Amino acid sequence: MDPDLDKLIPADASITKVVSRLKFTEGPMWKDDRLWFSDVVGNAIYAVSPQGNVEVITQNSGGLESVSDGSFRGSNGMALDKDGTVLVCQHGLRRIGRMNSKENVVSFIDRFEGKRLNSPNDLVFAPDGSLWFTDPPYGLVGQDEDPAKELSFNGVYRFHDGKLKAVVRDLSRPNGIGLSPDGKTLYISNSGPEMFVNRYEVGNDGSLSRPSLLISYPGQKSSEVPDGLKVDRYGNIWATGPAGVRIISPAGKVLGQIRLPEIAANLAWGEGGRAVYITASSSVYRIPLAFASTMPLYSR
Repeated sequence: MDPDLDKLIPADASITKVVSRLKFTEGPMWKDDRLWFSDVVGNAIYAVSPQGNVEVITQNSGGLESVSDGSFRGSNGMALDKDGTVLVCQHGLRRIGRMNSKENVVSFIDRFEGKRLNSPNDLVFAPDGSLWFTDPPYGLVGQDEDPAKELSFNGVYRFHDGKLKAVVRDLSRPNGIGLSPDGKTLYISNSGPEMFVNRYEVGNDGSLSRPSLLISYPGQKSSEVPDGLKVDRYGNIWATGPAGVRIISPAGKVLGQIRLPEIAANLAWGEGGRAVYITASSSVYRIPLAFASTMPLYSR
């Protein structure tokens, strides 16, 4: 849609399917030369190499031994912490867990003001080391009407210096989350019923101000909703949504769109930032890049 897209994705780039036949892929993260990702319906975490070699990292990744067919109670977003452990959003246990080197998971964040979280969905570290995450109700069978739901809102949180603060409380379905390279702009996708991506200015103390609309999807009645997003080294937002992935400049201009034969759920930079991997329904796709994007804070 714009010539500047060629600076990000080579004009002759092809989309490669690296793994398929899964239930609903989500939460991708690059670790030790492989893409780790969740199957949020299949209740497992996998790792796949660029060549398509797949390994099961752990079963029952949402924390429950068994889940009902078709439920979104497995794991979702993941992020490497500074000590090399993996933080994982566990829908089943409604928490962010910490996976150590032995693949055991212990609770890290599970409550806000004494009440259980809904089901942490996606997370990102800011340049200052603070952890930001979204908490929609997708892991609850009845969602907002589930009797087990303890919080009155679906929030966005910031965890810093051992303190958890709800920084956004007025979104119906906060989902994907990302920060600009300097950490001064926060992006949140809202999956429904109104579909959009908001941006916020981040203060030095982590407070948010001046919320504004980056992109909206009016009139959409699709199963493809604004979901995961990532921000590249130039500040462009790569946002999943209806009909694929939009690549949006910081000024809000859509530079291009990636269309896939499946629902795009989330994405991650891999191979030192030289490729983007997209989790989409039952498969994971790879696209080479024309630049090297900045990897997440504690990547290794």
